[in-house]
Amino acid sequence: MSPLCRVEGGRVHDTRSPAELLKAAADGDRLAWDELESRFGPRMWAVARACGLNEADAADVVQGSWLRLLENMHTIRDPASVGAWLATTARREALSLIRREPIGPASFEVAFDPDPASAVLEADGGRSLWQWVSGLKEPCRTLLQLVATDLGNQQMALRLGIPLGSVGPTRARCLEKLRILLSKQETAQ
Repeated sequence: MSPLCRVEGGRVHDTRSPAELLKAAADGDRLAWDELESRFGPRMWAVARACGLNEADAADVVQGSWLRLLENMHTIRDPASVGAWLATTARREALSLIRREPIGPASFEVAFDPDPASAVLEADGGRSLWQWVSGLKEPCRTLLQLVATDLGNQQMALRLGIPLGSVGPTRARCLEKLRILLSKQETAQ
């Protein structure tokens, strides 16, 4: 077995860095392309589905994102960040697809609840949630506001002045604090 490979879970994985895989894929290495798909495909699917797309539309978005990579693989400024590039491209493809979708009667019914009481309760719940978020201490308050704006981890780290690797664990701790506050409120009611 090549020193560039390792076996994990019955599957052979390429151990080259993302930048090395991108260069090899650009040079026609099919195994490198397969490894890029294996490493970053699930994240792209998650991004597409998180945008509210159904499976067929998410498949179109993921396929379109791979096509964009194929078209731009020689011009990517930071090949080591090809995973982030693919996730961003998937998000942009998803948003572009959403903007192109015509709003017909069926989508109008789904998008707007005809029950005004439900709409009021939902809006009140959103206001209440943001009041709880506003009551959190820093960095949780700002981090959760940034999460809602869907910035990438790198942008959040820059804005908060924390290391990139701390964003995920900090977000998890902040969400846990918020969950505890909300569960205490539910218990009190």
